[in-house]
Amino acid sequence: MRISSSTMYDSGIAAMQRQTESLLQVQQQIASGRRILTPADDPVAAARVLEVKQPQALNEQYGVNIGTANDSLALEESTLGSISRLLQDVRDIAVNAGNPVLSQRDRASLANDLRGRYQELLGLANSVDGGGQYVFSGYQGGTRPFNESAPGTVVYNGDQGQRLIQVSASRRIAVSDAGVDVFQRILTGNGTFATGASGTNTGTAVIDVGVVLDPVKWNVAGNSKDYTVRFSVNGGATTYDIIDNVSGNSLLTGVAPAAPPYPRTYASGSSIAFSQVGPPLFDFGAQVAVAGTPQNGDSFTIKTSTNQDVFKTIDNLASLLESSSGGAALTNGLVGAQRNLDNAMDSILTIRASAGSRLKELDSAKSGEEELALQYSQTLSRLQDLDYAKASSELIQQQANLEAAQKSFAKIAGMSLFDYL
Repeated sequence: MRISSSTMYDSGIAAMQRQTESLLQVQQQIASGRRILTPADDPVAAARVLEVKQPQALNEQYGVNIGTANDSLALEESTLGSISRLLQDVRDIAVNAGNPVLSQRDRASLANDLRGRYQELLGLANSVDGGGQYVFSGYQGGTRPFNESAPGTVVYNGDQGQRLIQVSASRRIAVSDAGVDVFQRILTGNGTFATGASGTNTGTAVIDVGVVLDPVKWNVAGNSKDYTVRFSVNGGATTYDIIDNVSGNSLLTGVAPAAPPYPRTYASGSSIAFSQVGPPLFDFGAQVAVAGTPQNGDSFTIKTSTNQDVFKTIDNLASLLESSSGGAALTNGLVGAQRNLDNAMDSILTIRASAGSRLKELDSAKSGEEELALQYSQTLSRLQDLDYAKASSELIQQQANLEAAQKSFAKIAGMSLFDYL
């Protein structure tokens, strides 16, 4: 077989290029730390790498979302803590206002303090997070949630939604709460009914917030849930009747109220039960207590609890301190205000606890995200990371192969017939 000189040179050069290419391949693997530089290096492993990188990138985004959600909820929880402390201060003022040694000027000073707390609360209700979104505006993060349309009247401009952030493939976390739930949906009284004193009362009697002994009985069809307890003082005896404000009849007799004396005798501090063995027989499972000395014609109301925003509660309390000259009227107003403040603090505490539980859930989600990130990293490392010991050995081998190819080519290229003549 004849081999031309050009064929010999071409074959030698091609061999050296292949060895150089193999050496360069190993060198690039060592430099990058990757076994797979192109899909052709390992098509099956390269496809698997793509399959792993897609959920890995999604998991990284979940990690970013968890951080964002954590920041938002931490701010909300902190704001709710500030609101709780503010409302506790307001309640302390209400308790202090009941001190009989205070003058009208002293109470006016307390009212002025309450006006300042009112404005502070309005500012907290309009808090903004790090992203410029209002914390308590529902879905409408760019809308200022609360505006004062008139003194003591605050209007909510947001909606009732909660902004959600996806923190895992199957979980979205609420990172806000609607301001209407935080500040406005607060029931008056004991949450079932609210008691109140008539503005024309002249005695020293004070009514408590009342208690529901059996919610099922209170909610029976025959209960109007709207009553007036009216007192009569006649000949040294104090009696009272319970008037159903819906029917206009006496709850105790079942007919139109009669002239005094009334069906029941009053004793200071005793309970006024909304039950009777008859006739007529009824049991609405509730009672209130009145203490002090009522005057003839004094009355108290018992009505179904309604929602009253915390701004109105503080404004009413300030107005009470500004206008009241003391006595039973002040005491009755303070009893109701303190109860409404307690309800507001309970509402804030419930929402704050919810935010805290979501923060705890985010901690669990973060741990899950970190575990997945580790698993993805380990899988990718197994698929594409380079075995440096093996690669170093291969690099030495490829260098030897290239040197051998170069030396053999030099020997062959230097051969000449004239060396043998």
